[in-house]
Amino acid sequence: MRFLYHPDQKDMTLAGVLYALGDPVRLEIVRQLAVTGEQCCAGFDFAIAKSTMSNHFKILRESGVVLTRKEGTQHINTLRRNDLEVLFPGLLDAVLRSAHPMEITTATDREPAIASSN
Repeated sequence: MRFLYHPDQKDMTLAGVLYALGDPVRLEIVRQLAVTGEQCCAGFDFAIAKSTMSNHFKILRESGVVLTRKEGTQHINTLRRNDLEVLFPGLLDAVLRSAHPMEITTATDREPAIASSN
């Protein structure tokens, strides 16, 4: 089983957290986790490559924004709200207040390619 790195609270930095929150897709992931609570990676049905989504989760995890645990074949993500609040009081709430739901095309919204019969 592959080890998932999570920084200790003392190793989390403001620069790392702001970098993680600075991407629209990662910000939407955090916004959804704040609204729904924990969620598995597969629950985020964005129309981007699986490898790109994995990289977004890795950045969020390694900056200390989310905690990821494995349950069977699932990766369950939880927002590290308490750690963020202790280190950077009010930051997450301020960011989430200003973050509007992002219009992200989901995989089911994509239309299949239609071959031209000319």
